[in-house]
Amino acid sequence: MKFAAPLIPATLIRRYKRFLADCLLEDGREITAHVANPGSMLGLKDEGLRVWLEPNDDPKRKLKFAWRLVEHEGGHFTGVDTGVPNKMLKSALMAGEVAGLTGYNLVRPEVKYGENSRIDFLLTSAGRRDCYVEVKSVTLSRQPGLAEFPDSVTARGTKHLGELANMAQAGQRAVMLYLIQRTDCTSMTLAADIDKKYAAAFEQATASGVEVLCFDCAISPQSVRLGQSLPFSTSPLSSLG
Repeated sequence: MKFAAPLIPATLIRRYKRFLADCLLEDGREITAHVANPGSMLGLKDEGLRVWLEPNDDPKRKLKFAWRLVEHEGGHFTGVDTGVPNKMLKSALMAGEVAGLTGYNLVRPEVKYGENSRIDFLLTSAGRRDCYVEVKSVTLSRQPGLAEFPDSVTARGTKHLGELANMAQAGQRAVMLYLIQRTDCTSMTLAADIDKKYAAAFEQATASGVEVLCFDCAISPQSVRLGQSLPFSTSPLSSLG
């Protein structure tokens, strides 16, 4: 997925009210950017971070910049826009490029199911079980090379795991897909210390037959592309490394 406009570098001043961030551009201007991320952004909102913004000239938008990336040491990036995974995965699924989710004729996003829920993608094909795919954007990393989810308590995420478990128990295929929007991680685990209920729901879901897929991303100021499959472990954080 290519960004609609070339990204420009800036320095983060502060992130506030969840969806706003004040940034200092290289020309000295201080601007406010939209933050498409309702999460805590733990480790990604410290003052002084180098960030990348997408400008726009849309008269309908109040804010003329959107925060897309955080740049880390060594030329690594984290994508902070939680809308990117579904946009990127839709085209990848339709093209049959997502390992483990190929061979389906129809890819339908945002399909209602369960109790007032919407599945990110419903994959269907004649002669095969329907496949329900829930997608989560992963941006937290507290240990070098290790990505974690979630970065805050997520009752919504816990509910989604329960809905997937119900579909698996009903005989359908159910998949929890974690997309790591970081270029500095080689494996993933759960942040059970942040949300014990989510970790418990995950254990119940996988015991019910919910599958787990984990992919990283190739990220640059020009684009975000689906990367490779990464190993997932539910081992405690202290035992990984």
